[in-house]
Amino acid sequence: MAVKIRLQRHGRKKRPYYHIVVADARAPRDGKFIELIGTYNPITKPATIDINRDKALDWLGKGAQPTDTVRNILKFKGVLYKKHLMRGVKKGAMTIEEAEQKYQAFIQDKDRANAQEVIKSAAEVKAFHEMVFGKAKPSRKKAQPEAPAEESAPQE
Repeated sequence: MAVKIRLQRHGRKKRPYYHIVVADARAPRDGKFIELIGTYNPITKPATIDINRDKALDWLGKGAQPTDTVRNILKFKGVLYKKHLMRGVKKGAMTIEEAEQKYQAFIQDKDRANAQEVIKSAAEVKAFHEMVFGKAKPSRKKAQPEAPAEESAPQE
C-alpha cells in the first residue's frame, strides 16, 4: 500500500483551507485518510501552517511520500531538515545531541524570520489602509465626550 502525505481541501468556494493528512494513495482527495497531522491556510498573509512535526517525521520514516506542496511545507517547517540530521546520526557523522542542537537553532531562526514577516505584513496592511482611507482606520472605541474648557470659566 502506497501512503502519501497530502492536502485535503476544506473551506468554501474561493476560500480554501487545507488539512495535511496521511492517506492511501488510491483514496480520493477529500476522502478517507489515515491520520490528520496539520493544517494549512493560504489565505492569511503570511500563510498559516500548523503541523505536528513529530508525526510528520514519523510518517516520513515509515516511507510516506509527500506531494510537492506538502514537501515545500515540510521543508519550510524544518521537518525535512530534521530527517536529514537523523540520517547523519544513523551514519555516525554526529551525535543525537549535536543534531538536536542544530535543529533547535534552525527552528529559532525560522520562527524569528516568520515573526518579522508578520510584522512586515501588518505594516503593509496599515500602509494600504492609509492609502485608501487617507488615514489609519479609526479605532472602534466609543468616543469620550469632550467638555469644553471655555464654558466652565465664569463670564463677565
